[in-house]
Amino acid sequence: MTLAATSIEGVWISAPQLLQDDRGVFLEAFKADPFIEATGRPLSVAQVNTSVSRRGVIRGVHFADVPPGQAKYVTCTRGAVLDIAIDIRVGSPTFGMHVTVQLDDVDRRAVFLAEGIGHAFQALTDDATVTYLCSTPYAPGREHGVSPTCPELALPWPADVPPVLSEKDTAAPGLSEARKLGLLPSYDECQRYVASLRTSTGRLASGQ
Repeated sequence: MTLAATSIEGVWISAPQLLQDDRGVFLEAFKADPFIEATGRPLSVAQVNTSVSRRGVIRGVHFADVPPGQAKYVTCTRGAVLDIAIDIRVGSPTFGMHVTVQLDDVDRRAVFLAEGIGHAFQALTDDATVTYLCSTPYAPGREHGVSPTCPELALPWPADVPPVLSEKDTAAPGLSEARKLGLLPSYDECQRYVASLRTSTGRLASGQ
């Protein structure tokens, strides 16, 4: 697998090597060494989630308080989704910007989102199955959301796919309102937290 940085700091797209023959396909969906080499930090997996969505379902925009936040390594094991990473870190030079990638069961790419990055996706097929490797367990008191239809974000949801949202995501505040409420993570706080993870990686590599 190889990881490529994107226009938003803290977001990487992973592309695995697919080994195919008449039996099917094999791939390394995640591998620690190339991940650390690309990102400069480890991914300690505390929880693995799977969602199955019918076509049109939008999940997000979701994020968690930092620290510790919740980093995510996301892939689609069945069907296809339009996955969007959104920079909601107050003070970030790319605040309000987003990166999109189609995750599907053909290319089998994945996206990694560091702590403080907002995440959302829309199912492009029925039974779209998404698996998330999460750095921290789900903690309701630390979890927040921004409306995926917020005009300020202007996320590029496909016009030909009718959106289906949960009551919670429908009621989520827009970006400016979430900022006024103090819900959004601080870019500087996120930077400090991720830097502490990189320091820990260096200590492990040096045997300290």
